[in-house]
This record gives sequence, C-alpha cells and structure tokens, in this order.
Amino acid sequence: MELVRTDWDGLREGLGSGQFDANHTLIMYLLKPLESGLDVKITGGIHTGCLRLMVAAKSEIKSAEELKGKKIGCPTHVGSPPYLFSSRVLAANGIDPRPEGGDVKWTAYQPDLLGKAVEDGEVDAVCTSDPIGTILLGKGIVKTIADQAVDAVYRDEYCCASVVSGKLARENPVAAAKVTRALLKGAKWVNENPTAAAKMGVEKKYIAASVDINAQALSKLRYVPGVSRCRKNVEDAASEMKLAGLLKPTTDPGALAKRAWIDLEGVTDEWIEGMKVEKVADGGRAVILPPEQFVALFESKKDCTCCCKCCIDR
Repeated sequence: MELVRTDWDGLREGLGSGQFDANHTLIMYLLKPLESGLDVKITGGIHTGCLRLMVAAKSEIKSAEELKGKKIGCPTHVGSPPYLFSSRVLAANGIDPRPEGGDVKWTAYQPDLLGKAVEDGEVDAVCTSDPIGTILLGKGIVKTIADQAVDAVYRDEYCCASVVSGKLARENPVAAAKVTRALLKGAKWVNENPTAAAKMGVEKKYIAASVDINAQALSKLRYVPGVSRCRKNVEDAASEMKLAGLLKPTTDPGALAKRAWIDLEGVTDEWIEGMKVEKVADGGRAVILPPEQFVALFESKKDCTCCCKCCIDR
C-alpha cells in the first residue's frame, strides 16, 4: 500500500481517473461530480458530520425558515461542504438557496473572518464546520439554528464515506473490498480510540493540530461504520441536493445514488457488527470541553492548523 499526499480536489479527481484507488471523503462533495460522470464508487459509511448553520448571538432569528431574504457567509467559497449542508437545510424549510435567483445572498470569506463578518453586520448568518463553529460559540458571537451532529434529520447521516475508483471496482473488486474493509475497520478503531488516533495523526505528521485539539475533534465525531444506512444516506442526500438546486432538475436522485454505490463481497453490516478492534490504554474518548473552554485551549495553540481543514478548504 502507498499513501499519497494530495489536496481534496486532487483526491476526488485522482479517484475518478484511477490515479488513486481508494480513500474516504464527503458524500455531498461527490454527488455533483458523479452526476457529471465522475468514475468513483461509494462503498460504506465512515462517520457522521460536524457542519452548522448559525446566526448572530443577539439575532432575533430563531429558525432556518426566517433566513429568507438574508445574507449568509460561507467559508472559502460557495460550494464548500458547510454551504452544501446549509443549502439543504434552507431548501427543507421552503427557501430557495441558489446563489443566482434564490432567496438568500451568499458571500464567501476566509474561515477566520466569518466571526468578524457576523459581528460587523455584513451577514445575518454563517455556515461553518468544527472547530470554527465551536470557537464562534465559545466567543459568544453566534448561536446555532441547524446542527448536522445534533438535529434529528441529520445526526445519523453519514458525512464521509469510503470511496474506491471505478477502475478498481471494475478490474479488481476483491482488492476494492479489501481496502474498503480496512477503511471501515479503521473507522471502528478510531471510535474506540479517538485520543490514540489523534496522537498517531500528530506524531506521523498527517495533521498539524495539537493532540489535545485533534482529540476533541475526533471524540465529537461518531465513527460508527455502516453499509445499509450509508447506502440510504446517499439517496437521501441526493434527493435533498436536488431540492436545493444543487443537482440538475432532470437528475433522478435514486438513479444517481444507484450509480454512485457498489456492494462489495464481504462488506456488510453483519461483518462490521462481528468485527473486534483493540482498545488502547488511555486512548479513549476525550472529555468534550464546553465551547468557552475549547476556545481557551485553541487560543493556547496559536501555531496549530485547523483540525477540520478538510471540511473548510474545498
């Protein structure tokens, strides 16, 4: 096995071209390219998400349906995962979220400027991912009106899934199944040992965050791998993305989900349930800090890079 460093767009396109064989990435980030013919296959669920839609702490806005006609800030660019999630939330509440001709106005900011945009009144709401969302909460700048990790409609939905290239799935389905099982086993191990995983990621220089901050991030996510639920989540996400205008009006969400998915031999919920993973001493779940305490921790690690950069810089 060879690990290759790349950026997120490079990963997606590399999987589609067959340059890379497998990885895991966001389901919502794949569906539009899949609609256009991206040659990848989703094979199993890895973890649930950490995206939020938030308004100013002193705002009178209490629900997503009150955002009609408002200005919303999104991190990095229109099209980032927080934007995709928030678009789904808005559409589910009767608001047209399309950037052109829709009911809201989107403005892109660098992630560290979202808080200032809210405080200065440049926007009425922001869409975020952790740790940015928790930091803004801890500083008393925002309040949450939609949370992918908590809200009943989204909390059990897979954010990230295991993915293989279409080339590997066609030419070597046995290898595709093996690498998928490895990814799903890794997810189950992380769920049992998030602090140990955080330490490993920092020591091997996979991530620039401190161990403490990385452990907070991993401990908040639910790494509970699954197959049948993920298969359903792909179709659910496709349906909501179409409703939000993120997919073509002519796209059949069910057909798109069927094309996006592949069942692999030995990759089943039963196999996952029966799988045993080790428990590392002192490697378990970190005590989740309140937002105010997390901000203090984050501020003490000024030189660290955002531990959820994957959800922001896309």
